[in-house]
Amino acid sequence: MFSGELELILLMIPVMLISLTVHEFSHGYIAYRLGDTTAKDQGRLTLNPLKHLDPVGTIMMIIARVGWAKPVPVNPYFFKDRKKGMMLVSVAGPLSNILMAFTGVFLFQAIANSFYASIIGGNKPLMYILDFLRLFFAVNLNLAIFNLLPVPPLDGSKILSGVLPSEMYFRFMQHERTIGMVFLFIVIAFPGVLGSILGFFTNPIAESMIWISNKLIGLFV
Repeated sequence: MFSGELELILLMIPVMLISLTVHEFSHGYIAYRLGDTTAKDQGRLTLNPLKHLDPVGTIMMIIARVGWAKPVPVNPYFFKDRKKGMMLVSVAGPLSNILMAFTGVFLFQAIANSFYASIIGGNKPLMYILDFLRLFFAVNLNLAIFNLLPVPPLDGSKILSGVLPSEMYFRFMQHERTIGMVFLFIVIAFPGVLGSILGFFTNPIAESMIWISNKLIGLFV
């Protein structure tokens, strides 16, 4: 539906601001609920996007459609169970993106079904709304899977702390900087590789979300 690259960028900006902000807020909120006030004390327990945006991650979001924000500070020493707490905090961000992705596809299907005649007739406002929701769905789904990759400093690498034995995880994180730099190089130099990896996971999930949303909408029609 997009009429050009400029329109795509203009739609990407609010999608990016919402998606990355909610992602980081979710990390901070779960940490706060588990007893860690670090994010709150540093002004990061907020939905103000300016507090969360990372310059490189934002540029990557526009170029590669996946990116990252400034990590919310978390101190696992405040958790009763450090490994479990860190895993829950790390999962919270990608989970928020999954929920936003489903919200996007559900609203897309609901509007498309309810105003089909107007859309076919060329109703511009509705078409822009659908463009926004379609992009919102795709970006959040990609963000969720991207951040679940077990590569530092992504959330997936932190989730490993709750899965791997402490000694094994420590040895893995000793190479955090090297692994992260190699991964960043691959993402920039060979964007098709990342797209293939993400697509392997996102395609079946997207189809499942579309199927579920259609079923839910059918219950009310």
